[in-house]
Amino acid sequence: MLQLRFKKITPSNDKLLSSEFIHLQNIINFNYMTLVQLEYIVAVDTYRSFVSAAEKCFVTQPTLSMQVQKLEEFLNVKLFDRSKQPIVPTEIGAQIIDQARIVLQENKKIKEIISSQQQEVTGELKIGIIPTIAPYILPKVIAAMLEKYPDLKLIIWEYTTEDIIHHLKTGVIDCGILATPLVDANIAETPLYYENFVSYISKSSKLYKKKAIDAEDFEDENIWLLNEGHCMRTQVLNICRTTKNNRLQSLTYNTGSVETLIRMVDANNGATLLPELALEELSAKQLNKVRYFKSPEPVREISLVTHKNFIKKRMLNALKDEVLAIIPKTMKQRKKKDVIGI
Repeated sequence: MLQLRFKKITPSNDKLLSSEFIHLQNIINFNYMTLVQLEYIVAVDTYRSFVSAAEKCFVTQPTLSMQVQKLEEFLNVKLFDRSKQPIVPTEIGAQIIDQARIVLQENKKIKEIISSQQQEVTGELKIGIIPTIAPYILPKVIAAMLEKYPDLKLIIWEYTTEDIIHHLKTGVIDCGILATPLVDANIAETPLYYENFVSYISKSSKLYKKKAIDAEDFEDENIWLLNEGHCMRTQVLNICRTTKNNRLQSLTYNTGSVETLIRMVDANNGATLLPELALEELSAKQLNKVRYFKSPEPVREISLVTHKNFIKKRMLNALKDEVLAIIPKTMKQRKKKDVIGI
């Protein structure tokens, strides 16, 4: 409880009164820098638009703009350069927004402490996942989590690795499922499983008669690839050394879909590389076109990643457990496997 003491103003206590008044005024003024205002400036920084930020915060644009302006007046600084489109933070604004993110994250820990004590998995979990993983694990994982945790709300986006990292750092998502290692000091990684790469080869290829293949076997083979921005494209190039020796398709076809790569090989010959979990979707006829690599087999490390300050531990552990529950035991160990970088 805040108690106010009033003193009679005399020459002897003038300075003391002035000092106490300023201290009291600072306490009162601080109450005007609310968590809501901090949420608003973080939203504007994240979406680089007052209109988009207002939509995400479920308020009108004038309301959000007014609160941001009040915060700027209180701090006596300009947080955003409104002359630029999209809007960008000023130099000092960027520093203040970074601190606001920390304050908001620390505030969320209070609820997390309570939830942890009550042994509950409740609330909202926002997940980013790369498209070359999503189709093979999400359907089963989502079904299991919704059944076990009815009070948990899942919000999921398919993003590229670059977008997931960005959205983790800006707070748009809570966690990501993607290929690692990322080598980023701000991102915490929890490896989940190690997934083999396998080759998918047309019947017209000279490699079709082989039972197992080496990366060097692809030197004269046309390889179908995912488009730029997908980490699996980089991994395939690293495996096949395409940038140095191999021939790319004379036709440039940009796709982010593993299923499209399979159809391209079926219809237009050549070869491609697939993640092993994709094999569950293939027909018996298509499985005849699959060839495994000789040991050490190239694999991708799949991890659950968060910002280093992530706090929703119970939700994260629940997600981790459900993913591991559907992954074959052979994929949970790294022994005799060659992890391909991204």
